[in-house]
Amino acid sequence: MARNDRETKGSSNAVDAHLARHGGLSYLEIPTVDAERSADFYGQVLGWSVDRRETGDPRFEDATGHLIGRWVTDRAISRDPGLLAYFYVDRINNAVGRVVAHGGEVVKAPYPEGNLWVATVRDPAGNMIGLWQERVG
Repeated sequence: MARNDRETKGSSNAVDAHLARHGGLSYLEIPTVDAERSADFYGQVLGWSVDRRETGDPRFEDATGHLIGRWVTDRAISRDPGLLAYFYVDRINNAVGRVVAHGGEVVKAPYPEGNLWVATVRDPAGNMIGLWQERVG
């Protein structure tokens, strides 16, 4: 896989080094009913770079380049996840505010857990995700 299109630019056989990390999570397909709305949500809340394609099939890349993926409309939404993904954010209270402003909902407001602040939210499609940051001060 390579960034956003599973092909490395200039070479069809190479794998992007940012993605080829043993045991590293590198690709997600996120269920949604409205790919554009979800793309806006994740771009605004997590700062993901979104590649909007003419086909209506937006793809994303996180700020590190270690995670890529797309939104899919042919899968069930994960309202009660078995596997719950947590995403690091710089300012959890601001991120939770962006969740609400961009069509998501807060399931559990930020709370302390050890040396972390943690929250769970739903994206506009209803998928539950976690947010976290280190407690400072």
